[in-house]
Amino acid sequence: MPIVRALDRGIALLRGFTSMRPRLTLIELARAAELDRGTARRLLQTLRLAGLVEHDELSGRYFLGIGVLELASAVEIGRDLREIAEPYLIDLANRTAAVAFLWTYSEGQALCLARVKAETPAVEATWFPVGARAPLNCGGGPKALLAFIADEEREQALKYDLPKRTPASLTDPEVLREEAVRNRSQGWALGIDDFVVGLSGVGVPIFDARKQLIGALAVSGLSSVFAVSPEPPHLDALKQAATAIGVKSVSA
Repeated sequence: MPIVRALDRGIALLRGFTSMRPRLTLIELARAAELDRGTARRLLQTLRLAGLVEHDELSGRYFLGIGVLELASAVEIGRDLREIAEPYLIDLANRTAAVAFLWTYSEGQALCLARVKAETPAVEATWFPVGARAPLNCGGGPKALLAFIADEEREQALKYDLPKRTPASLTDPEVLREEAVRNRSQGWALGIDDFVVGLSGVGVPIFDARKQLIGALAVSGLSSVFAVSPEPPHLDALKQAATAIGVKSVSA
């Protein structure tokens, strides 16, 4: 199937933006999309006219425009699960004074479907953004997915780049396999200081009425709260919420 080169290059430019790098220069975008600066500039101008990209004249940096949000509102993947889970996320966040996350597995990574902060949070931080993907080697929610996905999916996930976000991040595929087996056996996953130093989280799987894995539920907060044994706090609340969400869900 032939591809339209201009469209393919435009998509490459859009994919150059990430949650960690939301504002980029022309040179940075050209490098990310593997384009020369002239081609990148012309394509960015077209994307600006379409409302998908904006340009800050003062800093010279580009950033995604409101048009991307309008497109995102039409995305159906995960919408039903997100709508079902929302009241449980709100309740969890407020009961635990932590941040509640809803994750789902997508092509070897964890996709953040929703995030809810407590009305009176115990900590203020730059939390992982909704709509972004994360590798499965860090964080309670992603690690819960790694433990409960099928074996072949786990092998696919472990072939991805596994960044060492902090000194506590695990990157050895064999070590992660062993941890996934333990997490699957105990029914939950814990990430201590492996996503952000000082923050930790616990995650549990969500199974639908057909007993199929549809996502993971997690809460995150200060490591001093979560780094306890033999079990982390809020585990019962998480399991109850995950069960309630699953009962109301049916895989597509």
